[in-house]
Order: sequence, then C-alpha cells, then structure tokens
Amino acid sequence: MIDSGLTGLTERERQQAMSRFAVLRPHLEDGVPLARAAAAAGTPLRTAQRWLQHYSSQGLAGLAPARRRSTGRRTEPELVRLIEGMALTRPRPALATITRRVARAAAQHGWTPVSYTTVRDIVTGLDPAMVTLAHDGAAAFRDTYELVYRRRAEHPNAMWQVDHTQLDILVLDAGKHRRPWLTVVLDDCSRAVPGYTLNLGAPSALNTSLALRQAIWTKPDPAWPMCGIPETLYVDHGSDFTSHHLAQVAADLKFAIVHSTVARPQGRGKIERFFGSINTELLAELPGRLVHGKPASPPVLSLRQLDEAIGTFITTVYHQRTHSEIGDTPQQSWVADGWLPRMPDSLEHLDLLLVTVAAPRVVHRDGIHFQGLRYLHTTLAAYVRESVTIRYDPRDITAIRVFHRNRFLCTAVSPDHSGDTIGLKDIQAARRAYRRRLREQINERITVVTDYLPTPGPPPARPEPEPPTPRPRLRAYQEE
Repeated sequence: MIDSGLTGLTERERQQAMSRFAVLRPHLEDGVPLARAAAAAGTPLRTAQRWLQHYSSQGLAGLAPARRRSTGRRTEPELVRLIEGMALTRPRPALATITRRVARAAAQHGWTPVSYTTVRDIVTGLDPAMVTLAHDGAAAFRDTYELVYRRRAEHPNAMWQVDHTQLDILVLDAGKHRRPWLTVVLDDCSRAVPGYTLNLGAPSALNTSLALRQAIWTKPDPAWPMCGIPETLYVDHGSDFTSHHLAQVAADLKFAIVHSTVARPQGRGKIERFFGSINTELLAELPGRLVHGKPASPPVLSLRQLDEAIGTFITTVYHQRTHSEIGDTPQQSWVADGWLPRMPDSLEHLDLLLVTVAAPRVVHRDGIHFQGLRYLHTTLAAYVRESVTIRYDPRDITAIRVFHRNRFLCTAVSPDHSGDTIGLKDIQAARRAYRRRLREQINERITVVTDYLPTPGPPPARPEPEPPTPRPRLRAYQEE
C-alpha cells in the first residue's frame, strides 16, 4: 500500500480511492450494513471487507490500489489505451475477446503481445466510476458515485415532504382483496408525521388534500401534537402535486411548493425510509401481508382497522423512539423547547380550501339528506328549501360542513350516529350488505314457489300451416 499518504498518490489513484470510499460511505456514515452497501454498489462483500480494513488502518490512502512491481517489461502505451478503450465499449466485451483482438492488433503494428493476465490487470485497474458511466449510463453513475447533499430543515414545520406508496398488504373491501395506498406528510426537521391518509384508490389530489388537512389542523389525541402550516412543501412531479388546486391552496395559506428533480429519488429518501419502517415493522405483524407479491396469510383486516393500526404505530412507536439520524425522538424534536405553529384562521376555512369533496343539496324541513343519512343543525331553520353546498371528509361522514353562497353556515351532524365515526366506505358496504340480504330473501321465496307449484309445461305446439296450392302459371303468346 501507499505509505506516504495522500500526497504520494497520483490523481488517478486518488479517484480510485474515492470510488472505493463511495462504496463504504453508507456503512461508515449512515450505519447501513456493509453487506447491503456492497450489494447496492455491485461490489463483492469480501472486497468491501478488505477495503474497510485498509481504510480503518490507513485512512483514505489505504483505499488506493496497490502499485504493481515492475517486471522489466513495459506494455506499449498505445496498446494500453486500446485495451482500455475496448473495455469501455458497449456491450461490455469479455476479457478473452479483448485479448484475442489485442493480439491481432499487436501483430499488425509490431507491438509486443500481452497475456490474458496483463489484459485483466489493465481492465480491472480502470476507474470504477468511469466503467459505471460507460456501461450503465448516467443514471447509474449518478446514483452510485455522485455526491449527495444531505440537508435538514433548521426547525420544525420549515419543510414538509408529501409522497404516496402502495402498501405490501391486502385488506378486505366488500368481500374482495384490495391493496391500499398510503399518503404521508413528513416533517423534514424532526422526522415526525403530522398527517397521513389511507385509501383504496390511486393517488389523487383528494388524498393529498385530506393528508394535508389532518397534518395542518390539531388532532384530538394529545399524544399527536404536530400541526400548523409549513413554510415549504416538498413534493414530486405527480399529477396530484402539480394541480392548480394545490397551487391555489399554497397561495392562500402562504407556503411555497418545491418539486423534486425528475427521476432523482435521493431527495425523497427520508420519507422513503418511513415507508420502509411501515412495511417491515408494522405490516410484518399483520395478517394479509404480501411477500413477493403473494399474501403470507389470509387477509382479515378492513381498511378502517388498518388505518387505526397505522395511527397507533405512528403515535406510540415511531414518534417515541430515538431516530438514528437526528439523535432524538421525532416527537421531542418537533416539540423542542416549545413554540407556536402558524395556524389557519379556522377549520372551516381549511376545509373550504382542501376538502374538495363537495356536493349540492337542498335543505328540507327535516334537515339535509346525504348518503342515506339525515343531518341537522339549528342554523338550517332559516334556509329551508334553499340550495347549499356541503363538504365532507370521506373517512367520517357523521358530520358535514354546510356552505351557502361560499359562506360557511354550520356543521350539521347526523343525530342517529352522534359520537360515532362512519366513513363513506362503511355506508357503501352497508348498502351492499343490505342488497345482498334482500336478494337472498327474494331467492328464498322464489324457491318456495318452485317447490309447491308444478312447473308449467311447454306451450302447445302450433300446427304447421299447410303449404299453399300452387297456381298454374299464365302463358302468354306472341301475336303474329
């Protein structure tokens, strides 16, 4: 190895040392297991272990390749460049192919031929970053060797990240197995989760709005204090994040929207890590978890039960344990020494901006009718037969917010379900169950009719009509 430290290394040897250090960096700085870091870089584990030993004893200089001892023979520089050039072509040629072609070129130009071992040493001595860029392209080079700026917001609510993921679990929905989507809002500074939403449909602007509504407003659970309006919202380029509706909400609530670079997932690594915690820690203990695309056990949970399990995991497990990157629990890091987050004027104003599920209704004498439920409030007495707009949260339709000409009137509740939490999915499932019961009763009664009444025979066959008697054809004669 090089004993004189970095000053004794050539520029090429320094580049090779840095390339090897890039393989070890996730293990040294982020605590990633060495086997996983080596596999991600495409490096054999034994090689990575040897590099780690050299780095521990000699520092960066220990990662430089050992200089070969001179054997008295010197390969022609043109031949070395030819071997390196052939090794960098696509598709990647085999060493035996390079050796054969180089031997023919050496014979034509009068160079001293080289052995397979020499070709192998020249090819393996190439800069790994250069080889990756030549063979795997710019994206693989960027994800493996380019430096990553690891930023962290200076204080809570300075930056929130929002993203979606499809969970590795199946839930029951109307007797069918469905794979849900999770939308999460993550605080960049504390790694706390101010809000989330779980649904069965593909990511949409509504799901994002519901997650933001929960994140911004205060929660009824005192163990979940995260709330407020962020200064910056960091999102990707999904259609729900580039919608005009979200831009209008940002302008009204006075926060900026920053879109991540296209095809650069490194900027969303923090929220991806949280998704990994959900899949590997929580879902691994629940029935219906998917392993290689197949359920490891029969699904038994409903969407609401999974929603409750995720909420409990966030508030009692994730928020309460020390995060390895920040050295504190997400909850303590968000609370800090105490501060007041910036809040919207009212929940009604927030609903008018975010909850885009709106429906026109007419106020009847007995209240507002919606989804088979009846909603009442004393304020509605002055608006009988008036057209109003209602806004509601699909996860809980026991209460609706009523607007008249874009002015908030009241929050009407369903007196039959006061104090309960009923989602739109629950109502739809109850309708389907009721329809199935009616169909079963209908089939049961039809069966009784079949048992007690004789099956009517086939209708008598109609006599076939007799074929008409053919008439003699009239012959015509031409007169002379």
